[in-house]
Amino acid sequence: MANNKANAPLTPAVLHILLALSVKERHGYGIMKQVQADSQGKVTMGPGTLYGSLSRMIEAGLIRESDKKVDPEMDDERRIYYKITGLGRAALEAELERYRKVVAVAKRKQLASNSFAYDI
Repeated sequence: MANNKANAPLTPAVLHILLALSVKERHGYGIMKQVQADSQGKVTMGPGTLYGSLSRMIEAGLIRESDKKVDPEMDDERRIYYKITGLGRAALEAELERYRKVVAVAKRKQLASNSFAYDI
């Protein structure tokens, strides 16, 4: 069952959250800011999307709450930090491999943004 969770396609929100947590533990607001930075402002995540996704990701075993509770820069004990789990890393790698394969197909077909077989 755990292997299925690691190999299942990820939603865009889950993908961005895992990417944000792949290098260090973060609290909710920190995740939102990292997602925005990583996407160059193209992806913004509101609290409802973020915390709903975090809850489902914890249930699925992709992330967990960290033991780290205080951001030394913000000194706020209420902040909950999250960290990626081994299953989360496996799911992220599987998703990135799917993206690599799609990009490889597009390259083989020599697709450019204006060379699709149909008109929009």
